[in-house]
Amino acid sequence: MRAGRGTTPARDRAVVLGGSMGGLLAAYALADAYDQVTVIERDTVPDGPHPRKGVPQGRHTHALLAGGHLALEEMLPGITDELAAEGAPIGDTLGDSRLYFGGHRFVADHGGLSLVSVTRPRLEAAVRRRVAERPNVELGPPAEVVGLKVAEGGRRVTGARVLVRGDDEGGDEVALAADLVVDATGRGSQLPRWLDEMGVGAPAEEKVVVGITYATRRYRLDEDVLDGALACIEGPTPEAPRGGGLSRVEDGVWLATLGGYGDDAPPADPDGFEAFARTLPFPDIADALADGEPVDEPMRFRFPAGVRRRYDRMRHLPHGLMPVGDAVCSLNPLYGQGMSVAALQARTLRRELVERGRSTVAAARAVARVVEDAWRMSSAADLAMPGVVGRRTRADAVMGRYVARVQRAAATDPSVARAFMRVAGLVDRPTALLRPAVVATVLRR
Repeated sequence: MRAGRGTTPARDRAVVLGGSMGGLLAAYALADAYDQVTVIERDTVPDGPHPRKGVPQGRHTHALLAGGHLALEEMLPGITDELAAEGAPIGDTLGDSRLYFGGHRFVADHGGLSLVSVTRPRLEAAVRRRVAERPNVELGPPAEVVGLKVAEGGRRVTGARVLVRGDDEGGDEVALAADLVVDATGRGSQLPRWLDEMGVGAPAEEKVVVGITYATRRYRLDEDVLDGALACIEGPTPEAPRGGGLSRVEDGVWLATLGGYGDDAPPADPDGFEAFARTLPFPDIADALADGEPVDEPMRFRFPAGVRRRYDRMRHLPHGLMPVGDAVCSLNPLYGQGMSVAALQARTLRRELVERGRSTVAAARAVARVVEDAWRMSSAADLAMPGVVGRRTRADAVMGRYVARVQRAAATDPSVARAFMRVAGLVDRPTALLRPAVVATVLRR
């Protein structure tokens, strides 16, 4: 048995509920702190990089931001080389992309921010392979989580109850004892309800109703499309609240994703999809698709609202419980932050439990706070859009006007472009945009 420092309880077994990116990375981190780690996933996981039912957005464009990539490579050394060997293009975010934010095309510059252009199934399969190689990690059979085991009047979680699927319609309920239970079950997490039923109370929630719909279609394009760039991003603005992205991924395929707020949704029929692309403020994506060869039909996905559950503010968060990923904060996928936040949370989890030997409650609060910058940035950007519902503050409005000037300056000044992308990529905190050198440059423009 591994014993932590101070009052840290026994660390015999951790159970991770959910086997997507957040759960897999948490399991990898916990393998350094617990004798046994068991991952419970309700899906039958495919062999290799294939979409699965439990991740309906998995076919759409996903981003691994620079900060998330740094955390992932730190935890899983060599993962970038593995992805490159499997065909994922690797480049520089500013140097190998066409970036339009705030209605301005950012100046091209090799600023040292990594660009890993990979599909979600490919990345998840690579991470799952690494997790499966850990001798003390067990990837369990498909099972549905039905509840928690608790003790001490709800002050401690001691395990999870799962329904293991059999060959028939039903299954057998199994109680899994654990010193730590990680909730990585995603946006549909039942943890708030369970905590309320335990008498602990559900966490407070912050919510931004965005009602965004996006559609994705795969293409084969000429090698010289976009003048050799690996990606193009056209961010929406309040004046033109439509956006899109085009990125080259493995197997020589390009993913084209278009999105709009409210009723302004991209069509799912081929002609309507490409017509929507032609309405974007800049022609890059539409021009690239015009001569492309479609690989499949457009697929749509609707994201109703971003939700942040404030587990970090709970007075009586039970011991032995760790919410992570979308179970803590479900972010607008338009900004591509989700997988990177999962990697940053896993790195924090390892630091707090393994390196610092802190209690599970202290570690859970630290992990929950990781989402702060991503949530504030995505929420502020969304609340600038017409029709989005959420709490608007004067401070957000002031910062929004300043960020608009930053984006304008980034069209001509490489140092400002680098500063903005380091913040957007979750490498630096938003306060980095307020450094004297950045402010002085922005105000001169």
